[in-house]
Amino acid sequence: MTRDIAQRFNRQYGDTFVVPKPIIPKTAARGMGLDDPTKKMSKSETGKFHAIYMLDEPNVILKKVKRAATDSLRDIRFDETRPGIFNLLSIYQAFTGESRETIEAHFEGKGYGDLKKELAEVIIEGLRPIQERYAQFIADPAQLDALLAQSADKIRPIAEATMKRVHERLGLG
Repeated sequence: MTRDIAQRFNRQYGDTFVVPKPIIPKTAARGMGLDDPTKKMSKSETGKFHAIYMLDEPNVILKKVKRAATDSLRDIRFDETRPGIFNLLSIYQAFTGESRETIEAHFEGKGYGDLKKELAEVIIEGLRPIQERYAQFIADPAQLDALLAQSADKIRPIAEATMKRVHERLGLG
């Protein structure tokens, strides 16, 4: 949405805003739901086991991953025609950074239970630094307020200069 607004404003009034460049990962760019891997993972879905949230506790993550949809086949392969297993492997790849070949070799001869257990572990470890940082901020609201104030002081001159250009371009300044 930000890109659309910046592009439209720039097209109508001249270069004013920097158009943000999207950062779209090659792996798991669109996370799919755990309980329904044909739907995008989303907080607006009503299913209790649909999505993993950044602040989910480890036991909740494990429970959600264990209940994730797979299929009745046995081999663990990146196969887009098998949405459940493909989704779990894509999430695993996004968290580990390993190649598809390495992941498939790692799970050769193993079952879905092994995949789900390891997937839950890599998600839990991947989210741990975010959760720890969040806990630090929540434990010390004054530190968070100070950081926000410091950032606002740093950004204010840039924002004011941009808003001045906006007003000039709109004929308001």
